Formats: sequence, C-alpha cells, structure tokens
Amino acid sequence: MRFAATPPYDGTLATYYRLPAECCYKLPVHVSLQHGALVEPLSVAVHSCRLAGDMQQKSVVVFGAGPVGLLCAAVARAFGASTVVIVDINSDRLSVAQKYGATHTYKMSADSPEHNAARILEESELDAGAHIVLDATGAEPCMNCGISALAQGGTFVQVGLGKPNPSLPVGQICDKEAVFRGSFRYGPGDYRTAIGLLSSGRVVLEGLVTHEFPFTQAEEAFKNVGNRQGIKTVIYGPGADENAAKATTA
Repeated sequence: MRFAATPPYDGTLATYYRLPAECCYKLPVHVSLQHGALVEPLSVAVHSCRLAGDMQQKSVVVFGAGPVGLLCAAVARAFGASTVVIVDINSDRLSVAQKYGATHTYKMSADSPEHNAARILEESELDAGAHIVLDATGAEPCMNCGISALAQGGTFVQVGLGKPNPSLPVGQICDKEAVFRGSFRYGPGDYRTAIGLLSSGRVVLEGLVTHEFPFTQAEEAFKNVGNRQGIKTVIYGPGADENAAKATTA
C-alpha cells in the first residue's frame, strides 16, 4: 500500500497525478470537486465505524472534533447510532458538531480522565456507559477517558495516532471485557461506501471546509493547519477555478 505525500512518494500538489485505474472512483454529477476532496477523510471515518461493528440504536462517543472526528460522528449516525457524543477542548469546533450528527457535546476539562468520563456519561444520560468509543485524537488523556466511559463489553476503536506507546488502563479493558481495535486509514470498499453516503445525502459535508487557498499560497495553508485554524483547509491546484470546484452539474 502506497500513500501520496508519505515518503518516499511525492504528494499531489500538481496539475495532474497518475493513479492506477482500480484506485479511482467517479464522483456523482451532483457532488462538487470540493466535496470530492473530502472523500478521503470520510473513508477513514467509514472504516473506523465499520470496525466498531453494528451501530444500530447504539451509543457512540467520539473524541476529537476535527475533520475525522466530525465525520466519524456523521457516519455513526448514518449507520444508525441513536446517541452520538463529540468530545473536544475547542469550543468553536464543538459549536458545529450538531451539523455532523452529534446529539450531545462535551468540552474536555483538565480534570482526571475518570472525572471527565463520569461527566460525559451523566450529561449524555448514558448510565451504563457507551457501547462504542472512537478516539480520533491519539491523545493519551482522551484514550484513557474513552476507556473509562466504555460500557461493559463495549468496543473502543483507535482512529487517531499520537504517541507510539501510550499508557493505557489495561485493567479496565480486562474488567469490562472490552474490545480494543486499531484502525489504519481505510480498506477495500470504504471509498465506495463513502461516496454512496455523500451521494445519497446521508452524510452532509457543508461547512467542513473553513479555509481555502490558491496554489500559490500552499505554504500558508499548511501553516494554517499547523495552527489548528478552522476545521478543514483546501488548496486549489494550479490554475484551478475555485467557483467551478464548488459547483455541481445537477
């Protein structure tokens, strides 16, 4: 498996980029190129939600209100979750969470993971704990909090990457007989499912792109992302028509 912009392979900041035909999917005519650019993170969310198993009428807690976390929430609702809680430290990001399927939000405090977990469950009325936890942060406090918030026999999916060797409460995982799963980007069928969710309107991406940059300002765009500005940043290719990229043919 090879990924663009992951050494030793060059990235896609170019007018054209060559890919194997089997890795290409045609966008529906009513899906804009801008939203098409978001199919990649949407596929990450699809893959992690699939790993969590059946979500029908289940409670799901998602840590991280960045692009992948918000899309995990949106996919969880599309897959039938009855309760979706998004947790973050950024109030601005939490303020838009309901657009992407969240039924509840929680701003993480500096208190212990156990205290935060208790507050999450109390405010979300999940007395027995969450059936599923998806961590899109990779931050150790969030991982510990998520395991603490997990119900007996629940499933925890690690979506985001942080320290390679975090400290985890293995005793809690054993006591709860929980399932702990790792998630690596996406796999066969995830892109097709993501495009289907987008095409049918079961997942809506409006507002996810908060910053747009022309190709000549690509470096500024990366600095913007590094400073955690907004949610998702788009760089338009050389000579691209920004209005055309946002338009659909339907």
